[in-house]
Amino acid sequence: MSVRILLAPPALDAVAMQRLADSVGDPDFRPIKSNERTTAGFLRHHDEELFVKRKAVGSWLTSISDSVRGSSARRALRAAAMLDHAGFAHPKPVAAFEWRKSGFVQASCVISAALTEANILSRFALTDGRNFRRRKWISEHLAGEIRRLHEAGIYTRDLQETNLMLAASGTDITVYFVDLEDFRQVRSVSQRRRMLNLIHLDRSIGRFVSRSQRLRFFYNYLGGKPERAQARRLVAYLAAIRGKVERSKGSANIAPSDNKAVVSSPANKFTRANIARR
Repeated sequence: MSVRILLAPPALDAVAMQRLADSVGDPDFRPIKSNERTTAGFLRHHDEELFVKRKAVGSWLTSISDSVRGSSARRALRAAAMLDHAGFAHPKPVAAFEWRKSGFVQASCVISAALTEANILSRFALTDGRNFRRRKWISEHLAGEIRRLHEAGIYTRDLQETNLMLAASGTDITVYFVDLEDFRQVRSVSQRRRMLNLIHLDRSIGRFVSRSQRLRFFYNYLGGKPERAQARRLVAYLAAIRGKVERSKGSANIAPSDNKAVVSSPANKFTRANIARR
């Protein structure tokens, strides 16, 4: 199997490059995730803390697809350039590799500068317990950054709290977008794609954010609470899409085309009662 270098740090000799390519097997590699397809963790290299993510293809069909559209590592590099150009924070890639057999991708690896001063959203949000003002501050900053991402024509197919890392400096928050392989850029992000991003994030933060706080986050994303009639329409639309997402995962039991039933359902996270209280 041949190794293809997609990105190489400047002035590295062949031995150092080989060590980076073999980083997941390095004795100093500290894994945080390891399964059949993905290995991820940290590596200290030349006094710099690096984050390593290596991903293998799952099947011959994926191998063919990745050989055409680009491996996980190649897509992550494209996304990093895209986010750089649009002015969004993300881990800086320092090296990337592909492993190919007979011309087809078998695995790929991205090595990035570790975000040592940042924490995933849940850990960052819970640093000060359940302080309301801190939650409000985080909600406003994060919602604004996701709105700005969409307005730049960028979305991700995997927006969840573990793929958002935050760092504070005074009254400012830096939001880092991570796990870049699922980012895409289009001329204009449709309302449905925007709502899907918000729903995927909402599903991942439910364990540490209340319903009313999640509704407030939605209004922050919109730039403020609309008039009541418009708010009802938007929340109903969001709830209908969420219902379809949950039904596709086998977790919902409501009629697919009945928006009124979706909004009124006790299982739904955006309820009329919540709207009335706002």
